[in-house]
Amino acid sequence: MIKRWPVHKVTLVAATLVSGLLWHLGNAPVVMSAATDAFTPVTFPLAQDSTRFAIIGDSGTGQVPQRQVADQMMRTRETFPFTFVLMMGDNIYGSHGADDMRRKFDDPYKALLGAGVKFYASLGNHDKPTERFYAPFNMGGKRYYNFTRGNAEFFALDSTYMDPAQLDWLRKSLSDSTSPWKICFFHHPLYSNARYHGPDLDLRQRLEPMFETYGVSVVLAGHDHVYERLQPQQGIYYFVLGNSGQLRFRNLRPSRQTLRGFDTDQTFAVFEIVGENLYFQTVSRTGLIVDSDVLVRPRRAASAPALQSPVR
Repeated sequence: MIKRWPVHKVTLVAATLVSGLLWHLGNAPVVMSAATDAFTPVTFPLAQDSTRFAIIGDSGTGQVPQRQVADQMMRTRETFPFTFVLMMGDNIYGSHGADDMRRKFDDPYKALLGAGVKFYASLGNHDKPTERFYAPFNMGGKRYYNFTRGNAEFFALDSTYMDPAQLDWLRKSLSDSTSPWKICFFHHPLYSNARYHGPDLDLRQRLEPMFETYGVSVVLAGHDHVYERLQPQQGIYYFVLGNSGQLRFRNLRPSRQTLRGFDTDQTFAVFEIVGENLYFQTVSRTGLIVDSDVLVRPRRAASAPALQSPVR
C-alpha cells in the first residue's frame, strides 16, 4: 500500500529532515534545514520471488566515501538481501590499470562480491570502452545490453555514444520485451536540476519518445553528483543518482520537476519489485534514509508500428 501523509504531517516530518534534503510540498520544492532522522521509510515486503536490487552512480573514485557507501550497502543487505547492483557509469575515474580496477572497484565492493552480488555496469564519460570486457561488470563485451530478472527487464545504454545502431537495437529490444517492468539505466540524465550539468536535452529528444511508445516505466541515470527524484514525466519515473563516490555539495537548484533531492552526502538506493509495485529507499553513506516510496507501474499501452523510422 502506498503511504499517503496528510499535508500537516508531511510538513512536520519535512521540518525535521537532514540538511540538504529537498521535499516537494504543494507545487514547489522546499529546502529543509533541520537535522534529525525523523523520516519514516516504507517497509519492504521481502516477498518470495520478488526482484531486489541496488543502484550506484559515479562511484569509482577509490576514496574513503566510496568505501563507506559500499560498507553501508553491505549493512543494508543484512536486512534487505538484494542480489544485484546497477551502475550508472563513471565506474572508474582516472587511470584504468589493474591496480586501479582493484582499488576503485574490487576492494570497495569485496564483501558484496564475496556474497555473490552481481554488478551490471553502464558506461559514463569518464569510463573507457574497454570496461565492457571487465568480467565483474557483467557487460558481456557490449556497450549496451539487456537482461531479465523476475517480471522486470533492464536495458543498459551507452549514453556517451548514442549512435543509430544503438537506437535501432533499443527500439527492437523494447518492442520485443514482454516484461511488465521495463527499466533503462545509463549515465547522462534526461531530466536533472543540478547546476553543474543538468539535463541532456538532445538525448531526451532521441530517447523519451521511444520510452513512452514502448512502455518504459523507470529511467535511472547518474552524471550529476547529487540525488534527485523527478516528478513523473510522460508517465515515466526518473531518478538521478550520481553521488555514490563523487559529490557536488549543495549543487541542486530545485524546480517544479523536483520531487525529492539530496546533495550533502553520498548515497545509493535499493529497490524491490513486487507485482505492480516498486518499493525503494535511498540511503546515505551514514545510513540515513533520505527518500522512500512505493511507485505503481504506469498503465500505458506499449504499442507501435512494426516499422518506424530511426531517430537520428
